[in-house]
Amino acid sequence: MDPQPVSRTRKKKEDRALQTLGEALVSLSPEQLATFDLPAELREALDLARKTRQHGARRRQLQYIGALMRRIDTAPIHQALANIQRGNLAKARAFQRIEAWRDALRDGRFEMIEDILNRCPEADRQQLAQLARNACREARRGKGSGASRKLFRYLQRISPEG
Repeated sequence: MDPQPVSRTRKKKEDRALQTLGEALVSLSPEQLATFDLPAELREALDLARKTRQHGARRRQLQYIGALMRRIDTAPIHQALANIQRGNLAKARAFQRIEAWRDALRDGRFEMIEDILNRCPEADRQQLAQLARNACREARRGKGSGASRKLFRYLQRISPEG
């Protein structure tokens, strides 16, 4: 007995999903894209889509990319994109943690220094305390944000994820 034929609606949904995947690949940097194992023809189509600015031409190029992707297994591409997104999420969380540390120290909550030293063993207590005092003093006076920026850069440098 023959299996049920795939409906036109389902085929269109699958094609749109491949085009969306192609758009995600086009939005990646060339360095990130280099980590993918893609056929040369698909790579060239992605490069051309990245350079194409006219809406209609870009849409047609994405349709072509979708057609090329029908011939390959897209599971590794989905997995690699998920890994990139997880990496970006981890970076964003690390950035937010560093901002929270800076804000707490700038607001005069110097007990955070112990927490920072526990998480960042290479941190210099004296330098961290001095930068925190300068940022706090600057914030109380309502002056610029130079000391706050220095504190943030230092926290970024010593943070294991930063």
